[in-house]
Amino acid sequence: MDALADWFPRPMAAPLAEAMADTPVVCLLGPRQCGKSTLARRAFPERPYYSFDDDTLRERAASDPRGFVAGLPEGVTLDEIQRVPALLSAIKMAVDEARRPGRFLLTGSANLLLLPSVSESLAGRMALVRLHPLTEAEKERQPGGLLAAMIAGRLKSSVRPAKVVPSELIERVVRGGYPEAIHRMRLARVRQWHRDYLAAVIERDARDAANLKNFDHLEKLLLTLALQTAQLLNVESLAKSLAIRRETVQNNLAALERLFLVRRLDAWHASDARRLVKAPKVHLIDSGIASTLAGLVEADWLNNMARFGHLLESFVVQQLIAQAGWTDPDLRFWHYRDKDQVEVDLVITRGRDTWGVEVKAAATLARNDGQGLRRLADQCGRHFKGGTILHAGASIMPTIDSRVLAVPLCELWKM
Repeated sequence: MDALADWFPRPMAAPLAEAMADTPVVCLLGPRQCGKSTLARRAFPERPYYSFDDDTLRERAASDPRGFVAGLPEGVTLDEIQRVPALLSAIKMAVDEARRPGRFLLTGSANLLLLPSVSESLAGRMALVRLHPLTEAEKERQPGGLLAAMIAGRLKSSVRPAKVVPSELIERVVRGGYPEAIHRMRLARVRQWHRDYLAAVIERDARDAANLKNFDHLEKLLLTLALQTAQLLNVESLAKSLAIRRETVQNNLAALERLFLVRRLDAWHASDARRLVKAPKVHLIDSGIASTLAGLVEADWLNNMARFGHLLESFVVQQLIAQAGWTDPDLRFWHYRDKDQVEVDLVITRGRDTWGVEVKAAATLARNDGQGLRRLADQCGRHFKGGTILHAGASIMPTIDSRVLAVPLCELWKM
């Protein structure tokens, strides 16, 4: 079990408790070893707990799902439910017979539950709560309030001594957010843990979550995407470079998303219909795993700034999406890129209200920084609520556009 996550408070405990108070089945979804089991057991220590990583228990549940569920005590936690998907129909029947809040707390290391054939079993009966690897704010035991401050417009100019320590930011990016990895002293040992983790996930969880014939293709695609993180997704190009069929790429990409290793970030457009046809960006969810796969080390901050800049973008996207879980579940996330190749790394929307975020690895801003935010503001009109340039400097500063504020990246873990 992921006991090291005990060392950190998890703000997602509050949304989890809220869901348990009014919904019969709650599923805590997230990558393996991100802290799900620990959160579930700490939040509800009195509940009986069963893990389907136990071979004997898993085989018993799979052989007689209805009998297994009928024999459970009232109010249980079932860990790694994706390993016995046949249980979901039995859980549905039990809930239909006695619809009480909090009867079943499930955890899952694969988004198997979001497949139509599975999720329909518990439609209207199950709430999904998503847990991410530790954010930088959680590591520092801070509230994780940067996103909330951005959305509320509470950030104000604050000039600080020009002391920039890039090594701290670099280490945070290459270490990533898994509890086990961040407690290893040397980064070489962190990278070894990343490799062992991926081998275990592909060997164990990929077989439960994906109907794939060749897991070598899955590993090769993941490596390629690590080299292309924060770039536009081109399935045709991936198929050619990997010498596999387009359908194989699509199936493997879906499997990587289901395993919480990769996310697609759809394109924002002023026209809702146009969003459906524009290319998404692809991000590896954990920047530490991405850096290990791509072979990026601390020295690449200076020697390979373009590649490291993409990695930094994926890092920021993950931090803010994770913060949204306890900030506002109605927030949605996109990227922006127009015909002139003007970009905004992250677009955040709540209904029609829109915010933009650009990520800069430099500590000094150039005059054209924020060009994408200005273009986005023009597209949104009165619905544009503000822009932020996250940079490697020390001060919160106004820019030439009064709607855009430059904010240090360190606020991700200081607020």
